[in-house]
Amino acid sequence: MKKNIYFDNAATTPMDKEVIEVIAKTMESTFGNPSSTHQFGRAAKAKIEQARKEIAKLLGVDSSEIIFTSGGSEADNLILINAVKNLGINRIISSKIEHHAVLHTLDFLEKEYKTEIVYLNIDKHGEIDYLQLAELLQEDKKTLVSLMYVNNELGNLLDIKKVSDLCITNNALFHSDTVQAIGHFRLNLQETPIDFITASAHKFHGPKGTGFAYIKKGFGIQPLLLGGAQEKGARAGTENVPSIVGMAFALKKMLANLKQEQEYILGLKKYLIEQLKKHIKGAEFNGLSVNLDKSSYVITNVLFPNEKPMLLFQLDLKGIAVSGGSACQSGSNKGSHVLNEILSPSDLQKPAVRFSFSKYNTKNEIDEVINILQQLVL
Repeated sequence: MKKNIYFDNAATTPMDKEVIEVIAKTMESTFGNPSSTHQFGRAAKAKIEQARKEIAKLLGVDSSEIIFTSGGSEADNLILINAVKNLGINRIISSKIEHHAVLHTLDFLEKEYKTEIVYLNIDKHGEIDYLQLAELLQEDKKTLVSLMYVNNELGNLLDIKKVSDLCITNNALFHSDTVQAIGHFRLNLQETPIDFITASAHKFHGPKGTGFAYIKKGFGIQPLLLGGAQEKGARAGTENVPSIVGMAFALKKMLANLKQEQEYILGLKKYLIEQLKKHIKGAEFNGLSVNLDKSSYVITNVLFPNEKPMLLFQLDLKGIAVSGGSACQSGSNKGSHVLNEILSPSDLQKPAVRFSFSKYNTKNEIDEVINILQQLVL
């Protein structure tokens, strides 16, 4: 029987079995509404607050600064819209290779609130122009910088310390979509101050539909969702207690085993790059995939030679799950907005594939994928 191979962990990760067990146990034991004042509600509320404290401790922040959301997209919306509506931000500096949760929100803010949106120049590898950022920040404008820590399509790493320092020096606020970073890199917000970050549990072997926003103390947040006073008034709606508990457990487990998993998964990425160079003549790497110091160990974006229509579909038929870009863009025929920004028109005609790994992948799976790619591409 054919074994399916899953190399699309940047889209979502398989849930850890222990996380599933924690969620199931919480579903059985803690069914009360966290807003209820009786013992069942108090028990549920206690679970949420314990999870909040655990996540906050892992990030080096206060638990009051963690707001639970449905995921990274909601968290990005909550932060960016609040920055303009309630914090007096009238200019946002970003890049055109951000996730659409940021880009579409910026479009909305530009249209509805006349917010000035400035997109940084990026080079052919997808790196932002840090000098341009420094120059822009010297202008006397109430500014927020919104740049993602790990690009979800290329795997490029932002020099987050440099951007943090620039924002502090120039009295700008800093928001980073850290959805692809949380659980995969240690981020201590005392050591690297960032005003706002976002996370989504299903990117680190937790449940879908659950995430959080970190909002630095002192920034008042008005809710996007109106109704109850949950999440300290920042987000209406009964909290998903089992998933929040599962998210905190997943994040703790990821960071407890981080060094071991980083080494293992980086080994997979190196092996894939070696095998592609060896067996697929003309394969190139998008972004900074082969610069291991400047890219995520999880993501590799490959440009294959020749125009090969429907390569992703052909791989799927062979039981191999990969992607051409963000999973949020599946169903769109516009292609990757990230690759459209950095590739030449001729290279855009070639098939690009994002491989993204987890602790559940193996080198044997890579060997199988290389064999199939040789048949399909060559």
